[in-house]
Amino acid sequence: MKINVLHVAKLANLPLKNEEIKKLEEQLSETLTYIEKLNSINTENIEPTSQVTGLENVAREDEPKPSLSQEEALSNTKSQHNGLFKIKAVFDV
Repeated sequence: MKINVLHVAKLANLPLKNEEIKKLEEQLSETLTYIEKLNSINTENIEPTSQVTGLENVAREDEPKPSLSQEEALSNTKSQHNGLFKIKAVFDV
């Protein structure tokens, strides 16, 4: 299957070198060939599934943990204003 890699690269805004074009053409062709092979498999009587291991998502319950008070959190800062950390500007306006 012939793929226009330059067109795909333009759509994806990808600058490609000449050696990358041939490599990507081969890789995309292999990928599409594999997808065609998968599409030819008869899945008519197969139920859809999202996982097959039987594992369940098990997580612990959230437990409140002790945290610093505002005064403790600000106790080692060099600069604060109205109970907040004061830092140098990150963005130039």
